[in-house]
Amino acid sequence: MEKLSGKDKELIRDSWENLGKNKVPHGIVMFTRLFELDPTLLSLFNYKTKCGVVPECLSSPEFLEHVTKVMLVIDAAVSHLDDLHTLEDFLLNLGKKHQAVGVKTQSFAVVGEALLYMLQCSLGAGYTAALRQAWLNMYSIVVSAMTRGWAKNGEHESN
Repeated sequence: MEKLSGKDKELIRDSWENLGKNKVPHGIVMFTRLFELDPTLLSLFNYKTKCGVVPECLSSPEFLEHVTKVMLVIDAAVSHLDDLHTLEDFLLNLGKKHQAVGVKTQSFAVVGEALLYMLQCSLGAGYTAALRQAWLNMYSIVVSAMTRGWAKNGEHESN
């Protein structure tokens, strides 16, 4: 598993400190952007409350629970910047779960774009090129582990 520089860790921690306290609104910004970038992803969210259109989905209690979980995964990654390898099994399993529900690995890149968009909107002038790169570095480590889990699950299903 790759490592982050000390500067990357500092930038990520400092930027997340305030954002992480109010997870759901930031997650809604992220998912709103995600659905703008790839509206087909909306169909992956099948709850009791129909997620046929973005506003219905964003107000669904089940979807809001999912948003909270996604933000907690980001929170866990930020909390474990010094030892991201300890999240390896968790991230592998997360990748397997995403593969099982029909998420394509290409969607991980779209989620990354949506995450960066949320950071930019939330941090304003505090969103710098260095900060963007630090988050990209961390996200690539997380996605790398999830992709390995996704691939392992796909191999298991084809056997």
